[in-house]
Amino acid sequence: MSFDLILRGGRVIDPSQRIDGIMDVGFRDGQVARVAPALAAEAHTDVRDVAGHVVTPGLIDLHTHVYDGGTSLGIDAEHFARISGVTTAVDTGSAGPGNFRGFRRHVIERSAVRILAYLHVSHAGIYGFDKRVMVGESEEMRLMNPVDAVRVADENRDVVVGIKVRVGRHASGTSGIAPLDIALQVADEVGLPLMAHIDHPPPSYEEVIDRLRPGDILTHCFRPFPNAPVTAQGRVKQAVLAARARGVLFDIGHGQGSFSFKTARAMLANGFPPDTISSDVHALCINGPAFDQVTTLSKFLCLGMPLDEVIARSTVEAARALNRPELGTLKPGSPGDATILRIRDGQFSYTDVVGEVLQGTQRIESAGVVIAGQWWHPQDGRAFKAAA
Repeated sequence: MSFDLILRGGRVIDPSQRIDGIMDVGFRDGQVARVAPALAAEAHTDVRDVAGHVVTPGLIDLHTHVYDGGTSLGIDAEHFARISGVTTAVDTGSAGPGNFRGFRRHVIERSAVRILAYLHVSHAGIYGFDKRVMVGESEEMRLMNPVDAVRVADENRDVVVGIKVRVGRHASGTSGIAPLDIALQVADEVGLPLMAHIDHPPPSYEEVIDRLRPGDILTHCFRPFPNAPVTAQGRVKQAVLAARARGVLFDIGHGQGSFSFKTARAMLANGFPPDTISSDVHALCINGPAFDQVTTLSKFLCLGMPLDEVIARSTVEAARALNRPELGTLKPGSPGDATILRIRDGQFSYTDVVGEVLQGTQRIESAGVVIAGQWWHPQDGRAFKAAA
């Protein structure tokens, strides 16, 4: 078997196949071709020596905002991918039915990085998210546009993976939980999962998750008080346990105000890890406290979650949440995406959204990215030179 690209000698961690060992990864025709020791190279094969690094399926960030130039919170997906090792960025509601066409034409279709999207039920998506102007789009019920949301979702099923809504005091204000009920009707109509944002009450954490269906996602699931998923005594709330039992998924969505070390420690101590780990990266948190996906993953590594479980929640588990089983894996025939990570030992400081600082001894860093079977890295030619 011939290969276009071989990643040579890295520690391959692919939770989808229960692989954890020193192996090569070969790519051909834009797909993963084989994972095995000592793959044979030919004269035309681009061989990269990744010894000392971890090779994973291309990382999936299940919660991002990458409508760059179309919304004030949008960031550049390709820049983010380079610094964070992400090959699939899932935009969660930046665009609604009124502006999704522009998002698709000017960002999604031009991006080397795969972009999937949760379509917002609000007409213009998250339009008022800025340092000076902060308007909760779900508070204005006149902007709820379920009819066109159904139409746009149906017309863009290749990239639309679900419906998004934001509720909470900052997002829906006096409209309370009503936008969630509208969004659930849209999700039912198109047969897609819903991702629900939650912030300060009202509504309560319990009111939101009680409405969610199997396969729906609560993002910002480890948020701080108020509206935390744990009691003052550090126990997981019964409504949270019931929601997981019926198949509701819990996503981190770190962001600017939605992740607390105190909550995370309590949830992990109770045997309740998140289903997926995501950054919720946007213009107001890319310079802290979230920074990027690998920093968010590092926080869980330093909270005691094993490395393979951390990686699973940004690969195979994220792919399951998206109902895209071809992603998040290095199985032969899957899309040729991979992430090369460096695990550094030392002393590192991490900050959550309430200002608590965690002193950790490890850090996950992005060292390289393969997209569609081709090497894609900002330091190409200066790092990971050709191997024998």
